[in-house]
Amino acid sequence: MLWDALTVVRDLGRLHDIASILIRYGFGDMVRRMGFSDALERAGRALHWNNAEEFAHMPAPARVRRALEEMGPSFVKLGQVLATRIDLFDPEWIAEFGKLQDSAPAASYAGILQQLTEDLGAPPEEVFAAFNPEPLAAASIAQVHRARLEDGSEVVVKVRRPGIRPIIEADLRWLARLAELAEGESPELRAFRPQEVVRQFAQSLRRELDFAGECRNAEHIAENFSGYTDKDELTGDTTAEAAPEPSAVLPIIVIPHVYWQWTGERVCVQEFIAGISGRKLADVDQAGLDRKVLARRGARAVLKMIIEDGFFHADPHPGNVFYLPGNRIAFIDFGMIGRLTEVRRDQLMRLLLGLVKHEPQRVADVMIEWTGDVVLDEDGLQLEIQTFVQQYHGMALKQLKLGEMLSDLVAILRQHHLTLPTDLSLLIKAFISLEGMGRELDPDFDMAGEAMPLLEQALRARYTPAAIFKRGWRAASEALSLVAGLPQDISRLLRAARRGRLEIHIDILHLKRVGNQLDSAANRLVVGIVIAALIIGSSIVMTVPGGPTLLGLPFFGLLGFAGAVIGSLWLLLSIWRSGGEK
Repeated sequence: MLWDALTVVRDLGRLHDIASILIRYGFGDMVRRMGFSDALERAGRALHWNNAEEFAHMPAPARVRRALEEMGPSFVKLGQVLATRIDLFDPEWIAEFGKLQDSAPAASYAGILQQLTEDLGAPPEEVFAAFNPEPLAAASIAQVHRARLEDGSEVVVKVRRPGIRPIIEADLRWLARLAELAEGESPELRAFRPQEVVRQFAQSLRRELDFAGECRNAEHIAENFSGYTDKDELTGDTTAEAAPEPSAVLPIIVIPHVYWQWTGERVCVQEFIAGISGRKLADVDQAGLDRKVLARRGARAVLKMIIEDGFFHADPHPGNVFYLPGNRIAFIDFGMIGRLTEVRRDQLMRLLLGLVKHEPQRVADVMIEWTGDVVLDEDGLQLEIQTFVQQYHGMALKQLKLGEMLSDLVAILRQHHLTLPTDLSLLIKAFISLEGMGRELDPDFDMAGEAMPLLEQALRARYTPAAIFKRGWRAASEALSLVAGLPQDISRLLRAARRGRLEIHIDILHLKRVGNQLDSAANRLVVGIVIAALIIGSSIVMTVPGGPTLLGLPFFGLLGFAGAVIGSLWLLLSIWRSGGEK
């Protein structure tokens, strides 16, 4: 309890900043409903409650996005995570969250030098043959500097901003409290599952603060692409290219090499990628690269990560992609990674094949599996999904837009107040980003056509005799283990029952809230009874002669009436407040 109180005091300054920004953008009512306005006013009455008028003309999604930008790196990252939750937010919200750019003014070199020296073991000028103190790029959490090793290799040094972790931890503590309050007090916000979103966000952000973890992700993906080649070149299908390129011996998909001797939680050193940013398509044309080949190779690489490996780059936007000579592609920044279990991959393959082959029942079955054990109108949802898939019947494969189809399917779930598991929201966002990048490179890009062969191949591989035997053996082993442990489990259950230690726990949603409401009602009832007793007792005292007087009336009688008036005012105010919170 004491530690919680100290934590609140420590974070009060940060809360002041957050609440001030929310109020300035017209969310003062939210601050009041969360119960923080009184504390802030007592702290100094420094908030300006009337500054929201200048933003009143802005739509709510734009105001929220602007507020997130001003509140700092944690909230910018939160907005980027929310941009993946197309199952929770309408398209206009997703579009605004997608505008959040993780950029910030660079920290001074003097400000990072001490930390950088601690992490590298010596000043960077001594560790590297050359080090540029001017940052190559700067974001909210880190900034990147170019350097050169003694052997002439060009590298980038990614440095975490000094002092950023305490700020982020304070933000996460307040977000956790706000999410708990929002879910408990607001039925409107409860539908967005704020506590789950904040938990997901906190895990993602803490992982992103660990640069060593990011580098491990990069190496994992690099290992998965070891020996990877373009299948069209192997089969002789070079319709997209006149002939196999001289650079065919080089890896088609490039992941930056990590220099582990200088890599840790706060700094990482990786190979410098000298390529063309995915944002500079005009430079792609000037360099003579083939956009169609780049779109095809990029799509196949990401599909391989998702379908074959179950470990994928969850943020494949143009800023994280570079195009290299020979129509090769490099991926960078592996802070946001998606993971899919074998069961999820099987569901995904069935879903995508159902969309591409216009099999509505297969799609509906997978979508209902994804909703979990939530109570829903299964027949109504199934009918909507079947109607949606059937509208694409007869459409040519290259006309299908898988990203848009997935977005529309998730919109159906959203209309039924259903949400997707976190891993699937990242997956669908990655699909949408991937198809968007492909169509920017090549307006005729056929995502469904690229996905179809890989899906069919992966599905066939799941039903080979060896794969079936492996799954069957695993299932049989699990069943035998369960049966073998059954006598011991029954014995424990009976022993607990004999000793009177058998307990049954029943969780009732919001039971604590109901209990608090009952306590409040009981308190008001007691106060009402006390007030009635004071009025009756004081009336009797007023009729009894003798004793001290005030203004010619018995003093104790007046005192009783004054207490009754004060109690009545408190009771009326309490009832009014409870009515306003509903």
